[in-house]
Order: sequence, then structure tokens, then C-alpha cells
Amino acid sequence: MTMQKIHRPGRIIIALGILLILSAFIITVPASAQSRNAALELQNAFRQISTEVRPVVVQVNTVNFIERRTVNPFEFFFRFPKSQEQPESPQIQSFRQEGLGSGVIVERRGNTVYVLTNNHVVNGADEIEVNLNDGRSFSAELIGNDPLRDLALVAIKTREDIPIAKLGDSDEVWVGDWVLAIGNPLGFESTVTAGIISAKGRTAFGQNFTDFLQTDASINQGNSGGALVNLNGEVIGINTLIASTSGGNIGLGFAIPINNARRAIDDFIEKGSVEYAWLGVNMGDLNDTLAEELNLDGKSGAFIYNVYGDSPAMNGDIRPGDLITGMAGRVIEDSNDLSRTVASLVPDESVPVTLIRDGKTVNFTITLAVRTIERDGIKVNVWPGFSAVPVTSELRDQMRIPRTAGNVLIGGVVEGSPASALGLRSGDVIKSINRRNVRSLKHFYELVNSEERIELKITRQGDELEFILNK
Repeated sequence: MTMQKIHRPGRIIIALGILLILSAFIITVPASAQSRNAALELQNAFRQISTEVRPVVVQVNTVNFIERRTVNPFEFFFRFPKSQEQPESPQIQSFRQEGLGSGVIVERRGNTVYVLTNNHVVNGADEIEVNLNDGRSFSAELIGNDPLRDLALVAIKTREDIPIAKLGDSDEVWVGDWVLAIGNPLGFESTVTAGIISAKGRTAFGQNFTDFLQTDASINQGNSGGALVNLNGEVIGINTLIASTSGGNIGLGFAIPINNARRAIDDFIEKGSVEYAWLGVNMGDLNDTLAEELNLDGKSGAFIYNVYGDSPAMNGDIRPGDLITGMAGRVIEDSNDLSRTVASLVPDESVPVTLIRDGKTVNFTITLAVRTIERDGIKVNVWPGFSAVPVTSELRDQMRIPRTAGNVLIGGVVEGSPASALGLRSGDVIKSINRRNVRSLKHFYELVNSEERIELKITRQGDELEFILNK
């Protein structure tokens, strides 16, 4: 009896151990199988997407003919000093420069097939050739290009059957989504790489007319103009650029969201160019100094420094010193936000605008115009033509500005503006406007916006100078 009592617990422990091992085995096997099945499903999805999308991604080959003047380098060595013979005229030689990129077949109208690519792939090309995934080649012509968003559309003529890409909705993309990048990196045709969306709404390399989808899918030279696709096989972006210290992929690739390109496709086909809306302001971001001076602490938006003459902004009563916080129902966080928002709207469209002026929220309706700066050249007529900054104690000490000189100085002058033509300079201290001493930055904007014509007295290196500006 005693022996049985002693050994019974041991048997129970052993039995429990066996049960635990068996249960663990039973649980582990299905879990492992589930993981393997999930991996196989993803693999099959990648296979299917690659099969479907590679035919709509093309290789774009370009040729530029560059002319250079050349002179025989030995001519001057072998001419006799007293010879009356004139040197030979420089000869013009033509050099062939080839380029390579990618494109996406986005539309067909009759016998014309349209391929979307990047502007930097085809800009200035004398010859364009489109090579399909199946080996067919076609000569192409440029239909339209947009350097502001780095987009271009080329066309080929054919009655043959050509596959067309399915365009997705880039607004529905989430950070962490699987994507495939398809293109022709370094000339390796129809290369497919996989990754995820690592960020949305990126601004890069001074490009403020579009935001970018960021991906870690491998992108290299030659991928430009290729497709970024989701797991439904839909094109959600046009691969455009990489951030790299070596020129190769380091996991920072950027694609133009396809929703930003949709309107451009129609504009290219119907008008040959993209028409952008124009507001007509010179703006920047709100910094701590501006926020403190203008009682805008905790606010965000696009700060207006100058307003273009006869622009939608001026006609709609937007003024220097305003902080635009909303447009067309969208929240404006900074100046890039406002640039992208205006660029996404339609010219001649009337849109609501929300701004802060003198600490109060004001609502307007502004009718936008067509942006023509790139076509007609920059005609700079802005009011007042310069930015103003408060004279802080640090600036006063650094620039040795006497307290009697003034409390506001010119931060920068718009090149080509009337203010620039009059000779106003960065660093000039603003003493008075219309014979009233400028007490603060807030007071400066009150005075500038109260009159159509201002008499400006400034202090420059101890001298007082006067200027007259007309709105």
C-alpha cells in the first residue's frame, strides 16, 4: 500500500507530461501547416500578379542627337607662323546618346495606344521606342509632358491586340501593404521585385506638386516610369525616383500615386499638356518666431508672404500675413500641403478657403485660374514683393541694429518684383510705412494691407532711404 501511494503521483506526472507533449505536437503541426499555406498563397498571388502585369509594363528606349563643335587639335601646331592660311572652321559632330526607362500601357483609343512614363525618361528625346514584354517593338511619339509632376505620355499606332493596365485607387493604399515593382532596371527587362508600402504622403527632392508612395521594393535606374502594383494586380503608382548615396537601391523608392496621374492622362490626350489651377501666392511654413509674433501658437497652415497682382488670391482678398488652414474641404498643414491641394483642383473652379487673420478665422470662396507660369514665363508682380521678419534680440546684436532703427527687417526680396527693381535689399530695417513707425510684425501687416500705395522708409547701414510701392 505504501509503495503504491509513493509511486502513484509519479505515474500521474509522467502521464501529464506525455499528454502535454502530444498536445503540443497536435497544436504545432496545424500551425506550421497554416504558415506554409499562407506563404504558398502569397507566392501564388505574386506569380499571378507578375503574369498579369508584366505584359502592360514596357521598356522605353530613347535617343538624343547632340551636336558639338570640334576643332582639329593639331591644326595650330602644324601651321607656319607667317602663313596667311586661315584656320579651319570648327566642325559640327553629332553624337548619339541613348536612354532607358519603363512605362505603363494605360489606355487605348482606336488604333492609338498610350503609355504613361516619367518626363525625365523621354524629355528632349529625338527618337522614342517602346518594347513590349512579348518582344514586339513600336516607334512612339510624345503626346505631352509635365515636368512639375515628372509625368509624360507617349503613343504608338497599331491595330494589334495590346494589353491595358488596370488602374487602382492609390488613396486606398495603407502603410504595410504588399506591393510589386515592375520595370526594366539597368536594362534587365520585366524585372519584378516585392516589398511593402513603407510610407505615404512623402515629399522628396523639392517636388511639391505631388506626394509620393514610399516603398522598400527594390527600384534602380531604368525602373523609372514602371508600375507599382497591389495584390489585386492594379497599378497604384508610377515608380519615379530613389534616395541613395551610391546610385543603387537601399530600400528607399518613391512612386507617384496613380490618382495624381489620372487627370494628367486625359489632359495629355485631349490638350497635349496638363492644366494646373493657380492661386497666386508666395508662401512658406509657419515657424516659432512668426507664430509668437502673430499670436499663432499651436496653429498650422501655409503662411502668405506675398500675393500676385491680378491673381485669384488678390481678387479674392487673400492678404500677406494670412495663414491658410483649409482649402476645398482639406486641412492645410503647411505650404507643401497647399501646393499639392491647389495642383489637384480644376482651373476656374470655385473653392472654399479658410484662413486666420488678426487672430480670427475667416472664410472665403476663391475662383482659381489656369497656371501659365511655365508656358508664358515668370511675370513677377507681387505685393509687397518681400518678406518681413521681426528684429529679435539675437538679430539686433548680430547685425548691430540700433533700437531706434526699427523692429522689423526685410528677410528676402522677390527677384524681378517692383520691390527688387527699386533696390530694396535683404537686411534693410523697416522704420516706417506711410509715416507711421512700424512697432511689430503684426503692425507691419496691418499697415501693408491697409493701403494700395505705401511710402516705405528703411534704414540701411545708418542711412535712411525712402521708397514708394504701388499694389
